[in-house]
Amino acid sequence: MAGAAQTLGPCPRVFLNNIHTYSSKHIAKYLDSCDVGASLADPDSEKDEQDRVQDDQANRANKGTFQVVGTTSGKAEEQKCSFAAAEYHNLTQAELLHHLMESDVIIYNISEHADQIMEASWAVSGTSATLHNEIDAFPGPKMFILISTVMTWALSKPVDPEDPEIPFTEEDYRRRKAHPNFQAHIALEKLVVKLGKTNRSQFSTYVVASGLQYGLEEHVFHLFFKTSWLGEAAGVPVFGEGSNIVPTIHVSDLARIVQNVIDRIPTPQYFLAVDDSKNTMEEIVRAVANTLGSGKTQKVPSEDIYLTEDLAQGDIDCLFVNLRMEAGFLKENFNIHWVSETGIVENIERVTEEYRLSRGLLPLRICLLGPPAVGKSTVAEKICKHYKLHHVRIQETIAETLANLEAGVRPDEGDNEGDESSGGAQEFLETLKENMEQNGGRLDDQYIIRIMKDKLKSKPCRNQGFVLDGFPKTYEQAKELFTAEEDELTDTRSEIPPHNKKIIPEFVFSLDATDTFLKKRVLNLPESVVEGTSYSQEKFLRRLASFRENNSEDETVLNFFDELEIQAEHIEITSSDDLDYLMVMEKVIKSVGQPRNYGPSSEEVELEERRQADIRLREQAAQQAEMERREAEEAAQRTQSWEEWNRHLEEVKRQEDELLEAQSIPMRHYLMRDVMPTLTQGLIECCRIRPDDPVDFLAEYLLKNNPQAE
Repeated sequence: MAGAAQTLGPCPRVFLNNIHTYSSKHIAKYLDSCDVGASLADPDSEKDEQDRVQDDQANRANKGTFQVVGTTSGKAEEQKCSFAAAEYHNLTQAELLHHLMESDVIIYNISEHADQIMEASWAVSGTSATLHNEIDAFPGPKMFILISTVMTWALSKPVDPEDPEIPFTEEDYRRRKAHPNFQAHIALEKLVVKLGKTNRSQFSTYVVASGLQYGLEEHVFHLFFKTSWLGEAAGVPVFGEGSNIVPTIHVSDLARIVQNVIDRIPTPQYFLAVDDSKNTMEEIVRAVANTLGSGKTQKVPSEDIYLTEDLAQGDIDCLFVNLRMEAGFLKENFNIHWVSETGIVENIERVTEEYRLSRGLLPLRICLLGPPAVGKSTVAEKICKHYKLHHVRIQETIAETLANLEAGVRPDEGDNEGDESSGGAQEFLETLKENMEQNGGRLDDQYIIRIMKDKLKSKPCRNQGFVLDGFPKTYEQAKELFTAEEDELTDTRSEIPPHNKKIIPEFVFSLDATDTFLKKRVLNLPESVVEGTSYSQEKFLRRLASFRENNSEDETVLNFFDELEIQAEHIEITSSDDLDYLMVMEKVIKSVGQPRNYGPSSEEVELEERRQADIRLREQAAQQAEMERREAEEAAQRTQSWEEWNRHLEEVKRQEDELLEAQSIPMRHYLMRDVMPTLTQGLIECCRIRPDDPVDFLAEYLLKNNPQAE
């Protein structure tokens, strides 16, 4: 295979768009961790991991490493990637071109988001002020890699119409025909290939047509992983017939293919990036359901996929693709240490473990111990609700096991005589019933241990985790329950007893209270609650005495956990006022930490938003009503005060009038007796004479005729 006359520098600068998205992130992370030219070394399968690490360190010292930079969507919640030397967001075209010109390798990933097609087309095309137009100004050779999708092959006609099972290879890429919704993808593919022929020594271009990507936190297949892990649906959905063959590629293998393209600078410009699998959609869903969930799947009409909020239109198109493909060129010419060469179904155990770790979906295993009536079940329910765990209690687990055994035996009792699993269930059911009859409705410890161990090993408990409520009760029960069998993973440290790491609790909480407190709590229970339960006086005292006896010896349940270096946290219950156990839950949450699950679903978020909206509306209505009530009260008070003030003013006026009236009586008498007669005669005389100056005349008249003067 001849390569282009082009070499990259010792520490190539690699530009990658949307560096926070699923495949771009993992490609960038991988390139940051590998060395330039590492894929050129001959594969040596006999080297152990330590030798490879030493070789990688030597290559890193001698050849240099990739320097990864990239753009982001600019969202506030995105944190800076530790593997990126620089991140850019909200760039202008001039700024983007500047960063592209500084880079040796430009990778544009359009397999996830079609909105990047326009930017990628602008970056590579021959229009003004873009890469192709600036070839002469390149400080050194550049490489452009477009990560596209096999959806540009979706409607391709079979290589041989008489044998539709013949797979497509890179040699058929000129005959490919795209899905209607991926026409822009294939147009960009053709443009990239065309522009790479102008001056290959300075500007080489490649197209990597990626299969549906899986691995790590998942992307297009995430719906099936999440549904299986949650275990809430009756079955993981298979949309339509599920017989379509889906080309796939592990995202880490896609990164290795990109690495090979960069290191080798191959002559062909178009590559298929798919693994060797020819799995149907139904096979993929079934494998995920069997490994991560209950194994149940259900076929639903293909139209129902449009009701799924977690899938975009592009994802829906991809899930219905039906293509047989082989990446022949990669097999023959590239050096790839495959993560999942045989596909998702063959490597489902590894893929699901990656999924759990990448998503942080680690089970929480909690054991809650304590005397009767201390509140274990109430606290366990609250822990389960907060962390979305499974509440495991002895009586409920036994009843559930019996019901499942009876359901497994009853329907096809006559037809399943030769069925080994059905026969085993029938035999175990009869054994349990016989043992219960012999022990007055109780089971021997050996059967309780088997039932509880099977419950803790069940997929729901292994996925989300559990709260083991009040069990085991003795050291021997704990030893039998958690001791590992030969085929189970154990802790190999000699100082710690062997135990099953998949079911052993991570956190142990021991609730306790004084006997006086517990007896008082039980005595205060209503008769209707106590009747027919273990809280009757005789049964409760017997259970309390048994608990104290089991926990007064040297070999207790807490001693067993101490031997495994699992330190129990002791929580004392001293008050009956804390009915919600807020103080207990605060200590539990502080010790356990944050939940390790998906958190609320979209439906739960919507319900919570509606609930909060209803609360806000009720609060606003209450505030409005309270404001109106206060305004009405204030208006009534103002009216009352105004009326009282008017009444008071009228009363004051009346009193003033009466006072004036009373004070004017002597004056009127005086005027009538001493003033008015003389004044009247003077006025009459003034009118008769009509003097020129009536005032002087009247004054002179009054002076002359003053009775006192006489």
